Amino acid sequence: MNRLLDFLEKHFMPLAAKLGAQKHLQALRDGITLSMPMIIIGSFFLIIAFLPYFGDDPNRQYLITSDAIRAKLLIPQAATFGMMGLITAFGVAYRLAERYNVDAVNSGVIALCAFLIATPFTTAFTPDGSKHTYMVSDVIPTMYMGSAGIFVAIIIGIFATEVYRFVLKKNIVIKMPDGVPPAVSKSFVALIPGFFVVSATWGVRLLIDYLHEAGVTNAASLHDVVSAVLTQPLSALTGNLAGQIVVVFLISLFWVLGLHGDNIVGTIMSPIWLKATGDNATAFAHHHAPTQIFTNEFYGSFVTIGGTGGTIALVLLFMFASKSKQLKQLGKLSFPAGLFMINEPVIFGTPIVMNPLLFIPFFLAPIVNVIAAYIGMDTGLVAKTVAAVPWTTPPIISGFLATGGHISGAIMQLVSVGLDIILYLPFFKLWDKIKAREEMEFTAMEANKKAI
Repeated sequence: MNRLLDFLEKHFMPLAAKLGAQKHLQALRDGITLSMPMIIIGSFFLIIAFLPYFGDDPNRQYLITSDAIRAKLLIPQAATFGMMGLITAFGVAYRLAERYNVDAVNSGVIALCAFLIATPFTTAFTPDGSKHTYMVSDVIPTMYMGSAGIFVAIIIGIFATEVYRFVLKKNIVIKMPDGVPPAVSKSFVALIPGFFVVSATWGVRLLIDYLHEAGVTNAASLHDVVSAVLTQPLSALTGNLAGQIVVVFLISLFWVLGLHGDNIVGTIMSPIWLKATGDNATAFAHHHAPTQIFTNEFYGSFVTIGGTGGTIALVLLFMFASKSKQLKQLGKLSFPAGLFMINEPVIFGTPIVMNPLLFIPFFLAPIVNVIAAYIGMDTGLVAKTVAAVPWTTPPIISGFLATGGHISGAIMQLVSVGLDIILYLPFFKLWDKIKAREEMEFTAMEANKKAI
């Protein structure tokens, strides 16, 4: 076991550290996070619109029975989830520009415009209040503005900022004379890089349009190309049970090495998981059955209960079953944080990092949670996740809310915590025995010193 740890520390940890510090991955993570508050707000309205009814009427499923009221409540949900891609395009460009120390707002605005250029407009028919309808052209499709456009948003956000930085580095900018207000000067600095980005994106769109119209390709837009080349293969690899097990294994591995596994691996998975969350939320809002199991909330609410590794189970064992005073105290101190999904105290305080005894259940617990929740949702015993909840939401509450107000979500979390306790128990006993013996030896040594 020590040889394995030495090998990982020597060969794997440097690579992991480089990945964690990579500017583009950091920008991707922080840029997507920019949309999370809006998604959570939209989820709140979605949950309210479909609050379950626990009365005696067997024909009544939801607390709100009026379709008109529900439609009004779903307006914020449609707007917030429907802007996920748009916000990501701005956010990724903004955060990457910050790391390059160039104007973040200009980069974000350029990326936003390029994203709209890459998105094909459509035609819609709208009623005017009478029996007639009118055709409205150049309508922006919310499908691409939302979760379906995340990957294109990421690509354009990175591209726009790289072009902006390159042009500034080559000093190909329009400089205004002294005395011009800084805000005006900055806007003119963005002219040339903005022109390059807009022209390049426009050229790609025209090329795809030409190839599609000529029958060379079925892809009608950049979104279709990215979906075929990137989104679909990644979803196929990770959108199944085996793929999710590999993902949670890698996240745990990074944590065992002392690195933030969720920031490294989760950054890559976030676009896929968020898209799945958006698909489920849209289906749920339109009274269709959600189809996606592996979503952002599946991982956050049903896999990492109490934090990565399902460590709330270990904290409970420390609190109620430990003979070691040190571990019992650590459990008491870690429980409030673990209840809100923060497990750094127990990971570094136990420690689990580089601990050959405890990292075994640390790997196994999330894998068992993935399998258990997958079986529950695949068989229909547990409702699929349809709403985003803050990552600090305590267990039971998060399971109930993430599944759109289904008690099965809360029960699934309790079952998973029980399974995690069983997994951690034998390893906890060994660690507790070691720490208790250390305390006894230390007490005896101190007593001997006083006697002398």
